[in-house]
Amino acid sequence: MTELVPFGSAQYLVLLALLLFARGMDFLSTWVATPTLALEANPIARWLGWEGGLVVNAVLSGCLALWPLPAIAVATTSLLVAARNFQSAWLMRSLGEDEYRAFLRDRFAQGPRGLYWVCLLAQVLLLAAVGAGLLAFSDLRLVPFAVGTGILVFALAILVFSSLAARRLRRERA
Repeated sequence: MTELVPFGSAQYLVLLALLLFARGMDFLSTWVATPTLALEANPIARWLGWEGGLVVNAVLSGCLALWPLPAIAVATTSLLVAARNFQSAWLMRSLGEDEYRAFLRDRFAQGPRGLYWVCLLAQVLLLAAVGAGLLAFSDLRLVPFAVGTGILVFALAILVFSSLAARRLRRERA
């Protein structure tokens, strides 16, 4: 799983296409949800902006396509992030970014904080269980191992970025 593929080979081009598609879906879903990046949970993505993010992701995709394990893991994570973004994008767009944030802030203020954390941890642990199961039964075969890794990274991303968002909402409320 540590082997690299030759630059420009058929495997490289397939991995590059997979990464560009997956990262492109992440970008598209983010743009549909928050065109100004006001609701973007990742502070690095907000700081880079659309143009910087495109450049960084193009370079990253070109480099990662050389190494199948992280290429497949990143593609898996990106597609899961895009799916999660699309789940709420219609609501974010229909309410507007500021109204959506106010809606979340109000729900966060009114709802039991412990329930939020229990639900977040349940979501993360259930996703992590799927990823860990793939890792445990992959017999170190590239695709199931890389997909399992991608799912684990996605679970970790949900935990980190949802926690950051909750912290921002709590600060806004204060």
